[in-house]
Amino acid sequence: MHTLDFKKLSLREINKTLQGSDNNSSFTIKNPKGSHALAAGINKKIDVKVLGSVGYYCAGMNKKSSIKIEGSAGPGLGENMMSGNIHVTGDVSQYAGASGHGGNILVEGNASSRCGISMKGIDIVIKGNVGHMSAFMAQKGTLVIFGDAGHALGDSIYEANIYIAGKVSSLGADCVEKKMTKKHIINLKNILSNANLTDDNLGRFKRFGSSRSLYNFKVDNAKI
Repeated sequence: MHTLDFKKLSLREINKTLQGSDNNSSFTIKNPKGSHALAAGINKKIDVKVLGSVGYYCAGMNKKSSIKIEGSAGPGLGENMMSGNIHVTGDVSQYAGASGHGGNILVEGNASSRCGISMKGIDIVIKGNVGHMSAFMAQKGTLVIFGDAGHALGDSIYEANIYIAGKVSSLGADCVEKKMTKKHIINLKNILSNANLTDDNLGRFKRFGSSRSLYNFKVDNAKI
């Protein structure tokens, strides 16, 4: 386990160390004090633990690594993430997981507006609430919400799935409630398992997705 301390090192020095590390290395980052773009652009299978809150675009473009933030995160957490895991023990600000292609994000607190905007394959689990226009233009992947959702949930959604246990303030354009089948229960269970979560009451979740009326859809192209 290597320790990187912002009292001794600059953001550039810390990110350069993470990006140039060997696979299977482990790091603890101390005194982040809301630093922006921390742990961005990692393309290694490493473990990173951040002791404190971070600013915008933390773990952006993440690939392969597992990053745990013991605190909260600013806008754009895991933006354009490709693979790996991000775990935040606190809250996250706007557009967490934006354009994420793969991997998993777990947020133990709440997420602000546009969580999962334009997601392209990522799985996002929010233990608390999400703000307005979450999953806006979500193309692929899954957004799981244990709490409530703000207005215009799933606006202009494509082929992503939304599972929510709480209340929905309103649905966005083309987003509708869909049948929760046994297949979807299994899918939800697997997503939670990947986030090291278990839940004995998955039947309380509702599923939302696209009514497929805003774009030219051919069912032969679907894989769901």
